Amino acid sequence: MANKELNEDTSFKISLKTLGGIAFFIFTIVGLWFTLQADIAEAKELPLLPPPDVTRMEFDMKDKNIRLTIQNTQKDVEEIKEDLRRIEDKIDQIK
Repeated sequence: MANKELNEDTSFKISLKTLGGIAFFIFTIVGLWFTLQADIAEAKELPLLPPPDVTRMEFDMKDKNIRLTIQNTQKDVEEIKEDLRRIEDKIDQIK
């Protein structure tokens, strides 16, 4: 193998097609970079997302309230059934 050194007189050949491909690649990368930077700048200017309509604490409180209402309704239904039994017993006694 011959020992070759790079100096002022060293030359190599590149076709115009290869130079065009390299230039196209560089321009594409630079264009993508500037597009990305513009998208980042735009995203920084967008308003923040609004807070959720229902917070977790509010949801838990409403859930607890609904469950308590259901339990109270069940108690009321049991009382109404008991009253109905008493009324039916009194009607049977009257007959």
